[in-house]
Amino acid sequence: MAGGELKLLGTWASPWACRVRIALHLKGLSYDFVEEDLDNKSDLLLASNPVHKKVPVLIHEGKPISESHVIVQYIDEAFASIGSSLLPLDPHERAIARFWGSYMDDKLLAAWVKAFKAKTEDEKFEGTKQILEAVETLEGALRECSKGKPFFGGDSVGYLDVMLGGILSWLHGTEALCGVKFFDPAKTPLLSAWAERFGALEAAKVVLPDVGRLVEFAKVRRAQQDAAEAAAVAAKN
Repeated sequence: MAGGELKLLGTWASPWACRVRIALHLKGLSYDFVEEDLDNKSDLLLASNPVHKKVPVLIHEGKPISESHVIVQYIDEAFASIGSSLLPLDPHERAIARFWGSYMDDKLLAAWVKAFKAKTEDEKFEGTKQILEAVETLEGALRECSKGKPFFGGDSVGYLDVMLGGILSWLHGTEALCGVKFFDPAKTPLLSAWAERFGALEAAKVVLPDVGRLVEFAKVRRAQQDAAEAAAVAAKN
């Protein structure tokens, strides 16, 4: 694989880091992956992303870039001569892709976080409801952007495929945790077929974490968070 001095700070379970890893794989770029312990963040992470102190962070020739959508676009621009372009070449189509990428973060990911962190059945219901609404909207976005072709990017994987594909395992894991099917062949046939198609890609097979492992990880993290909150309440009393 091509590349240079590329280092990615992330975690195996981070859907945001998965986006970046998929983009790097699609571009055929080699990189060093540094697994971060988010309960004991490294000095390198804190120095590289002093504002948010979060993963992922891509370090290219000593210069850090943060936020998954920014990093994916950077990879596409910095290595434009390598592999296929992820963002459309046409300025209007490129703007549309960025719009839907923002929608995925603002609506779909925000709803997923709400469902995952839900403390009550009502909160879980509201979160899953918002996920389903976002998925139905993205069904229309796929129809618009793909123009009848296999991917958001057309015949080949593009920016929006990477943005949604990076969180695919977590969406399937949340289906298992919440008992709701988000990619329903009857309601969202295009996205349902797309998810199967994307999951079969070599980049997805290499990068995306096992759904069962994610579900167990989520249960452990939730139990840890509940225990920490209970301890904090007890300390106040």
